[in-house]
Amino acid sequence: MTTINIIFVIFIGFAGGIAVGSGFVAFLTVLGIIPRLTQLSKTMKMIHWYEWAVVAGAVAGGLGYLLNPMFHLPPLVMIPLGTAGGIFIGMLAAALTEVLNVFPILAKRIGIQEKIITLMMALVFGKIFGSLYQWIFFIVD
Repeated sequence: MTTINIIFVIFIGFAGGIAVGSGFVAFLTVLGIIPRLTQLSKTMKMIHWYEWAVVAGAVAGGLGYLLNPMFHLPPLVMIPLGTAGGIFIGMLAAALTEVLNVFPILAKRIGIQEKIITLMMALVFGKIFGSLYQWIFFIVD
């Protein structure tokens, strides 16, 4: 590749990263995901930790995608890391659905307003069992 081609590829990659990053920040800002997550978990004083966790996660994810690192950690170390990651993603998804009023709208549409807790528990247990099924049958050898 010539120097011009390399500079062009770098420019296109950087522009794409800026576009995706801006969209991610706009998504989190417009919907108010992080403040709502701190309200639900009653940890409003730690909002800066949440914000830095999102930034660090985005940077680590980008680096992980580019560098493709391999970690050979024992399962006893991976279990708490996976659990913490799952809890964070679950809470982020819960905050998103809360902000968008997904559950009340869905319950009203299918006519079960008085059973909204049952609907939420069905979704939670479906996610748990689906994740376990995937892990047991597709991940574990």
